[in-house]
Amino acid sequence: MVAYNVPAANDVLVPETLLKKQKADVKSAADAAAKKTELRKVKVQKRRELFNRAAKHHKEYQANELNQIRLRRQAKSNGNYYVEAQPKLVFVVRIRGINNIAPKPRKVLQLLRLLQINNGVFVRLNKATSEMLQLIQPYVTYGEPNLKTIRELVYKRGYAKVNKQRIPLNDNALIEKALGKYNIICVEDLIHEIATVGPHFREANNFLWPFKLSNPNNMWPKRKFNHFIQGGAYGNREHFINNLVQSMN
Repeated sequence: MVAYNVPAANDVLVPETLLKKQKADVKSAADAAAKKTELRKVKVQKRRELFNRAAKHHKEYQANELNQIRLRRQAKSNGNYYVEAQPKLVFVVRIRGINNIAPKPRKVLQLLRLLQINNGVFVRLNKATSEMLQLIQPYVTYGEPNLKTIRELVYKRGYAKVNKQRIPLNDNALIEKALGKYNIICVEDLIHEIATVGPHFREANNFLWPFKLSNPNNMWPKRKFNHFIQGGAYGNREHFINNLVQSMN
């Protein structure tokens, strides 16, 4: 049996259940509006934090660049030469296929995740990785990437490895979920960790799927499988790797 409010003169009878539903709808709408406002505040705060992090990283890059300029000028004024420190990071690109590869180089290429031609990965330079690069030198070319190259690779060709799946890097939440425990919560943090070879470089690098690059525009020489210093393509090309990656990106 449906209950009715006692109506006044000329009032329309309204079922009690309808009144309860109207009150519940009003409360639900108010809760949704409050939640939306709170969510907007969180987003604004998060955006401000990401902006501050990017500004902090940019300031660090500028300070490092100015310090390098100061050291060069100081050495020149003293009649000396300034020799930069050995690079800590290289970008390695595979340039040959699977034909006629010995077992050891094949295994090293698998360890470095260079499974296809034109695949590229960041590698931290140490004694072990230097020896690995010597083993696979005829099959790859590598060099020291600058900040611009690292940033463009991550933004243009960057994909995340999540549950063994290749996911596009289109949301900072994806990075924060995977690397937040290492204080890496956005793309700029990821770039900074790679560029500076930070304490969590391994986790950040493994989070990135190997870069799939295009064939370079008129960059391969006629004798591709000679060493770079002999007019070929393979081996260490130092800072000239940036020109190659620009043409492949």
